[in-house]
Amino acid sequence: MTYNEKLIYYKNVVDNKLEEYFTFESKKQDRLFEAMKYSLMAGGKRIRPILTLEFASLCGGSVEAALPAACAIEMIHTFSLIHDDLPCMDNDDMRRGRKSCHRAFDEATALLAGDALELYPFEVLTDSVKYGVSPENTVKMVRLLAEYSGHMGMTGGQQIDTQFEGESIGEENLLEMYKLKTSRLLQASACMGCLSAGADDSVIQKAYEYGEKVGLAFQITDDILDVCGNSEILGKPVGSDKENNKETYVSLVGTDKAREKAKKLSDEALAVIGDFSDSEFLKELTVNLLKRNK
Repeated sequence: MTYNEKLIYYKNVVDNKLEEYFTFESKKQDRLFEAMKYSLMAGGKRIRPILTLEFASLCGGSVEAALPAACAIEMIHTFSLIHDDLPCMDNDDMRRGRKSCHRAFDEATALLAGDALELYPFEVLTDSVKYGVSPENTVKMVRLLAEYSGHMGMTGGQQIDTQFEGESIGEENLLEMYKLKTSRLLQASACMGCLSAGADDSVIQKAYEYGEKVGLAFQITDDILDVCGNSEILGKPVGSDKENNKETYVSLVGTDKAREKAKKLSDEALAVIGDFSDSEFLKELTVNLLKRNK
């Protein structure tokens, strides 16, 4: 398959599996189901589940065995977006080119939809055993996703981001916050792909290092797009960081130096995966994440 064919293939299998996981019988809480699915199936790049499936493939595993983990990571990512958009956080009205969850439904429903999408992934992850993942590695994936999405990972990063609004925390602390806020879920994506395939610790360590580097590059590129991007292409407002008085890598060092840093981190991520055989798709994906316009 060409790069684009494989990208479309991965996205389609993830979307199909998510549809399967979100086929619920009608209940009194149908509005909650609708809000969860509204945000989850709103499009998006599916970068995190694609990383899970590709690392599984690079480690000799199957797409089928990695799909529960791939779907779980996308649910966690979506919960974070719903909560990010709430009035108590970034108060954004648009997400992925349409109304954010709390605007399409209401604030209380959006809050609960995010809560439900934070918990459902751990139920989904237990399906991995049915597809041949060992119980031991399934438990490792549950532990990894909980840690990297919780107070020692993404949620902790969000707290730091919120806590220091309007203050300068400096480059070193900002990058540490980005590691928690953005890199952790990308690390979880890559490492869970390896675990689903039964990879050894040395391979998982490379996935961990890759996720950290590419996550930092991804977040700095997001900062650049918030200044230089097109809101219609992005599907969300630009300039929200400045409006919310948030320090970003761009506000700290300027756009040119931010681009240089993102390129350096992306090159370091490519170096980490240099030992993987048949890694052309992953290399092209890494380069394209740096060049993206949304």
